[in-house]
Amino acid sequence: MSKENEGNTMTVVEYAVDRLAKLGITDCFGLPGDFAFPFDDAIANNKDIQWRGCSNELNAAYAADGYARVRGAGMLCTTYAVGELSALNGVMGAKAERLPVFHLVGMPTMRFQKLRKTLHHSFGDGVFQNFINIGAQSACAHAVLTPENCRYEMERVISTAMAERRPAYIIVAEDLAVMPVTGPEVEPYGEPKSDPSELKAAVEAAAEKINAAKSGCIMPAFKVARTGCQAELTALIEASGLPFATTGIDKATISEAHPQFIGGYAGTDYSAPHVKEAVEGSDVLISAGGVLFNDFSTAAFDTDIDPDEIIHIDMDFTRIGDRVYTNVRLGDMLRELAGKVRRFEGIEFVNPGLSELVGDPDDPITHETLYPRYERFFKPNDVLIVDSGTSSIAIGGLTLPDGAVWHNQILWSSIGWATGAALGSALGDPSRRTVLITGDGAHQLTANEIGNFDRHGVKPVIFVLNNSGFSVERVLEDYPDYVYNDVAPWNYHKLPEALGCKDWFTAKVTTVGELDAAMAKASEADTACYIEVVAPRHDYPPASKALGARWAELYGITEKPGLPPK
Repeated sequence: MSKENEGNTMTVVEYAVDRLAKLGITDCFGLPGDFAFPFDDAIANNKDIQWRGCSNELNAAYAADGYARVRGAGMLCTTYAVGELSALNGVMGAKAERLPVFHLVGMPTMRFQKLRKTLHHSFGDGVFQNFINIGAQSACAHAVLTPENCRYEMERVISTAMAERRPAYIIVAEDLAVMPVTGPEVEPYGEPKSDPSELKAAVEAAAEKINAAKSGCIMPAFKVARTGCQAELTALIEASGLPFATTGIDKATISEAHPQFIGGYAGTDYSAPHVKEAVEGSDVLISAGGVLFNDFSTAAFDTDIDPDEIIHIDMDFTRIGDRVYTNVRLGDMLRELAGKVRRFEGIEFVNPGLSELVGDPDDPITHETLYPRYERFFKPNDVLIVDSGTSSIAIGGLTLPDGAVWHNQILWSSIGWATGAALGSALGDPSRRTVLITGDGAHQLTANEIGNFDRHGVKPVIFVLNNSGFSVERVLEDYPDYVYNDVAPWNYHKLPEALGCKDWFTAKVTTVGELDAAMAKASEADTACYIEVVAPRHDYPPASKALGARWAELYGITEKPGLPPK
């Protein structure tokens, strides 16, 4: 418990943890470690934060990432060297995908550092701050806390992390961690504000370009959700009367049940004709939040968009043509622009519908029978977490119900991310149903986290596609059966019981009828659900096959050297 209420000065770690709790963070993911015990104790004793133990540091980082997606910020705690380095891939992903995860790390005492002691978790060379430069690469700001600088440094890293929506890396030596804070009081950070003159000029230039156009389209980016600007963007969409479409990474930033949503954009050759025309053929394209036309979202850069037609509104700047307006915040720009644009009349919106439902009860499960059933299984306000792979490519083309959101690590694309992220998401917002969809290859990287879903009392619905290996890699191959694309043949549906989960509904389904029955039960269950979906080894969604062909064309790949696998 914080000593603040007792009228005493808090220790360095108590202050740091309490300050993060004031951001609304109520859960910290991590693993204990002796150098991090002061942080561990401060978290366990803080009345506003729950310790959420994970199976390893990488999973904990993924969980903090998932938590930050639904709560705005996350918290991770690991020990020195072995712990922080194990978490690094997960924190790097949070940096790429704009998530403020505060990574707390305890290191050996300054006494031992100055004596150059030979300690565990080190190289045995008496050097102890040689990992800081590595950890700092995963963050937009980092600080080595002392009693004197604690207050100032915490505000600095919080301000930077929240402004950039990226991780912060906070380190403290074990002995300094438990000393009282001595530095001066500082003002808490505030949300950054736009420069008034730059904002005014940007709004006027954008409004002039929009109002002179005969046609237009809006493309919401995932950074709109990261900054909590959905209401401001919705106001602009409705004030303009323009259609909006999203790439895969930005899917469901604004509810796909909105009447002005026209569907997903996946490049020139892989988008519906009306979406292609709206995105590529409009006089003006508003990139709201800074759309990343990355390889997976656009079928390997298959786009034909005139850059001169784009109004690029990013988190902290706006670009129109060759003119960049700096220190212009996303929310301010969207809010002001909504009051300046004209309304485009007479637009006929083509809204995406549900996929055709096919398959008889005795039929095997294939991509044609599986994905339309997912589409009907989703409920309003679901939080959908999908791992990178063939499932994410196929589900990116489905239509989600009102208020349902989609999270996928399309940019960083670290397979296995989704299992840990689903734990964080479920704890971050228990009022919403978390649906995790992953593949057997991805799941094997992080499946040991399943036991912690039950331990921490959350009830996700989990679908594991068992198609005997890394299918997203197979689809990119000349010879898809290379041995390195195989995985061990687990009995996935037995994992929850083996990992200590009690009273879960589990099933292994191989036919359409079994899938329908399991989905019906999971839809009404008051327990966590885990469904192993068995599908053919080489059954790929068309979008996956198209992506593989496009990659081969783009990189000039015709045939890999060597013989086909045995």
